[in-house]
Amino acid sequence: MLWDDFMKSDYHDWRGTGHSEDRLDKPGWLEQWLAIHNLPYPGAPSTKELDELRWLRGHMRRIVQKLTVRESADPADLEGLNRALSGGPMYLRIAESDSDFRLESIPLEAGWSRIGAEVATSFGRILTDCEPSRLRICENSDCLAVYYDETRNRSKRFCDDKLCGNLLKVRRFRARQKAAKAGSSSIPEVSDIIQ
Repeated sequence: MLWDDFMKSDYHDWRGTGHSEDRLDKPGWLEQWLAIHNLPYPGAPSTKELDELRWLRGHMRRIVQKLTVRESADPADLEGLNRALSGGPMYLRIAESDSDFRLESIPLEAGWSRIGAEVATSFGRILTDCEPSRLRICENSDCLAVYYDETRNRSKRFCDDKLCGNLLKVRRFRARQKAAKAGSSSIPEVSDIIQ
């Protein structure tokens, strides 16, 4: 989805190295991200446009953080989302293909404000058309990726069970092994007790 790939632009190394980066600053990342989602690349963003993208990402993260602890979203964050939505005015038109009709939205603008509006729309659809209570933040404290839990029983704890899930499983196993080893070395020998 457009919105969650955008949220991944705030990257934290899930393996625990402490490395993090803002991929919005990484050359080529924005262009590749837009190509994946069939959106036009409006050229390199200005400093102000990059700040607005970061600002939108921050509002989205804070909304998710509130929802994951079953609190209401802050009105300022919703206003930030609405502000981004207002940057992408569009008109609707009907198109036909293979005897089917579809409604298309055609943007009136082609710049970065339109991209911000597309991201805000994608996130807004999760809030309005889906179940916002399924929004999650990965339980791997080194990762903190945002995702939408599509499991039937709403039990997904990690953004990726094969990466973050397995990593934490291995860490818990090693911690138990280490604790068991430390616990067994502190048990006195029978000969020490008899003396």
